[in-house]
Amino acid sequence: MAEKRTLIATIADEDTNTGLLLAGVGQVTPETHEKNFFVYEEGRTTKDDVRKAFEKFTSERDDIAILLINQHIADVIRGDVDGFTDAFPAVLEIPSKDHPYNPEKDSVLKRVRRLFGE
Repeated sequence: MAEKRTLIATIADEDTNTGLLLAGVGQVTPETHEKNFFVYEEGRTTKDDVRKAFEKFTSERDDIAILLINQHIADVIRGDVDGFTDAFPAVLEIPSKDHPYNPEKDSVLKRVRRLFGE
């Protein structure tokens, strides 16, 4: 099952996605023309849009190994992010240019702290 998972997907703002695409993360599937990135636009992208992108990358696609999501966007769908417990894809929260990383909000770190009884 894990051998099919070769891509990194992103749900991020334009600046973060641009940097990651320039680094070579971008992929468009030849058959369906699906992108492995979703651009969040402040004030234009709805909570439902973010939820649909998260659902697509975590449940519908079987080629995604890692999902990178800006932490401030993860906050928009915090319940979905915290509730996702599957091994694949690994969901990692990352900072953006305008929103610093807050380890207290990170769902992975919360789970680790619970494991260690903190």
